Amino acid sequence: MLSSQRKLLLNLSTKSTWNALKCASWWSHVEMAPLDPIVGLTELYNKDQNPSKTNLGVGAYRDENGKPWVLPSVKAAEKIVYEANLDKEYLGIVGDQEFNKLAIKLALGNDNPGLERTTTVQALSGTGALRVSANFLKKFNPKPVWLPMPSWGNHTPIFGHAGLEVKGYRYYNEKTIGLDIDGMIDAISKIPVGDTILLHPSAHNPTGVDPTQEEWQRIEKAIAARKLFPLFDMAYQGFASGDIDRDAYPVRLFVKEGHSIALTQSFAKNMGLYGLRVGALSFVCADPDEAKRVESQVKIIIRPMYSMPPSHGVRIAKTILKDPKLNADWSADVKTMANRIIGMRHALVDGLKKVGNSRDWSHITSQIGMFCFTGLNQDQVMKMREDFSIYMTKDGRISVAGLTPKNVDYVAQAIHSVSK
Repeated sequence: MLSSQRKLLLNLSTKSTWNALKCASWWSHVEMAPLDPIVGLTELYNKDQNPSKTNLGVGAYRDENGKPWVLPSVKAAEKIVYEANLDKEYLGIVGDQEFNKLAIKLALGNDNPGLERTTTVQALSGTGALRVSANFLKKFNPKPVWLPMPSWGNHTPIFGHAGLEVKGYRYYNEKTIGLDIDGMIDAISKIPVGDTILLHPSAHNPTGVDPTQEEWQRIEKAIAARKLFPLFDMAYQGFASGDIDRDAYPVRLFVKEGHSIALTQSFAKNMGLYGLRVGALSFVCADPDEAKRVESQVKIIIRPMYSMPPSHGVRIAKTILKDPKLNADWSADVKTMANRIIGMRHALVDGLKKVGNSRDWSHITSQIGMFCFTGLNQDQVMKMREDFSIYMTKDGRISVAGLTPKNVDYVAQAIHSVSK
């Protein structure tokens, strides 16, 4: 017979083996993923001890003191929502239907005939709207999606993870730091018939380079000739120029010319609702019956993905869009943000002139929206970081919202030092 001590040791050994098996890793083959470039940049910035450090990488609006800004119109709308003492019930798969109608009217205009052939669903901001559109395309038009080169970094993984092939068309001219309109038209003319083309209607991310209205007319004709499906990613309506109608011009042009389109809208930037994930996905179809059928399939995609969208942020947005006074106040808030960014562009160019820089920096003021392609190369960007603690992405893109009256001259001096 086993002694008590041996039984105890055997029991402990058995338990230890079993615990070891239970704790055996299922995920030992999983590699550490690389940091998101913007997240990694912010981490480096946070560790920097230089009191003059400047973060020009964050894609969110900041006020003249470099702080987040809650729009006064948003504060007023949120107060109304709070005092209404609303319930917390599900909104349904398509979300808040009143908001959906208001959102697409904001994009197309209140009296646009295209509204009759449109379906709109609430989405998890612009990113969520893009992912739902990607899944829809994969199921019903699984052809390549063409992105401008360059495009927002998240576009490629969004469509790629949905199983779509992602390709690129010419857009940006590195030599002029502007639009390569002739190259763009030529590239579009060679895209296979029936493919999807993604377009930034305003405040192109990351370059800040937008076509003129005349150039948009050329782009529309080229896309129509190739029978491509246009997908507009509208993340900055009003935020780009300060004019909601002007920023929606390309979308309205395509609808006027009879195109069927997909449109994603984000209210993160233009309402400052970053963390509340308010957005919409619309399909402008051939006729109302087709719109109903498309919506039925979009609902099937949404249901197993996130089931239903959240209610709080959309109630704030809806309150602003439907109340004439709040809407006017919001338009003024949007213009305040746009004007501050435009003002910082001019201040940066003025600062470069003051320090005697002889290069042509006019592209900084001709670009539009939150982001600016400075034209700095990767070596210059790294020198800005190492010598001045100024952080931007390696391609020389800066968030103009990160500039303030207090730091713009410092940034101008640094750019001058690395580019002279």
